[in-house]
Amino acid sequence: MMEVSASSTVSLRKFGCEQSLLSRPDGSASFVQGDTSVMAGVYGPAEVKVSKEIYDRATLEVLIQPKVGLPSVKERSQEECLRQTCEASLLLSLHPRSSLTLVLQVLHDDGSLLSCCLNAACMALMDAGLPMSCLFCGVTCGIDSEGQIVTDPTADQEKESRALMTFAIDSKERRVMMSSTKGSFSVHELQQCIAVCQRASEKIFQFYRDSVSRRYSKSL
Repeated sequence: MMEVSASSTVSLRKFGCEQSLLSRPDGSASFVQGDTSVMAGVYGPAEVKVSKEIYDRATLEVLIQPKVGLPSVKERSQEECLRQTCEASLLLSLHPRSSLTLVLQVLHDDGSLLSCCLNAACMALMDAGLPMSCLFCGVTCGIDSEGQIVTDPTADQEKESRALMTFAIDSKERRVMMSSTKGSFSVHELQQCIAVCQRASEKIFQFYRDSVSRRYSKSL
């Protein structure tokens, strides 16, 4: 893990999560980061269309529904990021010739939406009991005009940032599973942002553990 400069502090907005909210999906979760909130539902393993069938693993489809209107190019790009991350963590070979569908509904967007979607997706996959090689979380950071790194930026902070980066971090070795970047930045700044997001992921994985342990302590 790379060293973070002293000026780079890791501060995240408050988290909130609730699993098994929906009755129809096989797994569901809502995830809140500050004022950004997303609902996720997982369906499957189920029968797959012949045209989409893959003989040695399950077919994963990801759909993101915006708060208003129809999905646009932005949502299609986010869907691809989520699909790549989920495919890297799910053991899809255990369910060949079947389909998995992950549907995410954006409830409110106040910045760091992609990372919130990643976190909601991971909690929903956990709720569905699907076999995974590791958990993952999403962390967004921005670089402001003064070169300072801001973690989990709000919508206003995103507008003022000259660069935005979202990383999916795995729970085992804190490696980067997926990255989505926008704006201009140097290689050194990219390395710094990765290091900051790896540190921030520790807090998110701890929140995962606390959230799941609270849920099952209530049901015992």
